[in-house]
Amino acid sequence: MTVKIVKPIIAIPMGDPAGVGPEITVGALSKKEIYEQSRPIVVGHKEVLQKAIEIMDVSLTLNEVACPEEGTYEFGVIDVIHVPGLIVEDVQFGEVQAQCGQAAFDYIYKTVELANAGDVHVMATTPINKESLKAAEVPFIGHTEMLEALTNTDDPLTMFQVHNMRIFFLTRHLSVKDAIDQVTKERVRDYLNRCDKALQRLGVENRKFAVAGLNPHAGEGGLFGREEIDELNPGIELAQKDGIDVAGPVPADSVFHHALNGKFDAVLSLYHDQGHIAAKMTDFERTISITNGLPFLRTSVDHGTAFDIAGKGIASTVSMEECIKLAAKYASQFTRATV
Repeated sequence: MTVKIVKPIIAIPMGDPAGVGPEITVGALSKKEIYEQSRPIVVGHKEVLQKAIEIMDVSLTLNEVACPEEGTYEFGVIDVIHVPGLIVEDVQFGEVQAQCGQAAFDYIYKTVELANAGDVHVMATTPINKESLKAAEVPFIGHTEMLEALTNTDDPLTMFQVHNMRIFFLTRHLSVKDAIDQVTKERVRDYLNRCDKALQRLGVENRKFAVAGLNPHAGEGGLFGREEIDELNPGIELAQKDGIDVAGPVPADSVFHHALNGKFDAVLSLYHDQGHIAAKMTDFERTISITNGLPFLRTSVDHGTAFDIAGKGIASTVSMEECIKLAAKYASQFTRATV
């Protein structure tokens, strides 16, 4: 009997048709190594994808299929599940348009439908535009909120990975003042337990965490604030009693450096910019977002629709390539089979 690694099927909703999503999708799928690691299939509009192929000047053809089972998954051919409804001739690159916001949501909706049914293993998302979603009266501000609702998941867990550094976030899109109010010992304990389970699911063994400090020098014993004393330390101690291997709070000006160099498997960042700045300064194009806690794995590029360069064929595909590769890497933890 031959043991074979079954390459995961990765569904890619192509994003806002007026942005760079279609371009970075076809650009990434023009790289042979993507097909060596995965079976990608695009969910989107075939005419927009054909236009993106021309803009990016890549030698690819489209193969429209009704479901993932029909895909050829051959390098040089993009399998696409066509979602109708877009009036292509009315699409203007780089502009907020209601029909493009609606189309972007429709592609995500269809992809989630496939993932919930188990027809695809991973979802690798491209950029969507918040203003276009609003213009279409789509009742979600972004991917995470959509996925939370479409999968009936409570508070999905976001993780960034750049090179070997992983960053989780205690809070998401909040003002700094509101984020500080959510730094409680109960929340810290809960998130460390959730982070530990997320890494375990991704196949990371012997997991060691660090919690970033909130104040300069992690408060310096109360000289620069009491959040470390009153909330972070107690939360960490509770998590340690739960069996979590966690250190901290570690001053935020050094903890990410230590994680990048292998001292920690992951850092719990306390607010949005604290972790985002660390990741993107390390390598902007290779910072990939992973949503944990869903019924399926989701990775995403961490940049926007880039309306200023959409349609020009100059968008970098590095982030999209990394997004698909990381999806394949983690999906392989639970898509092994014997043939």
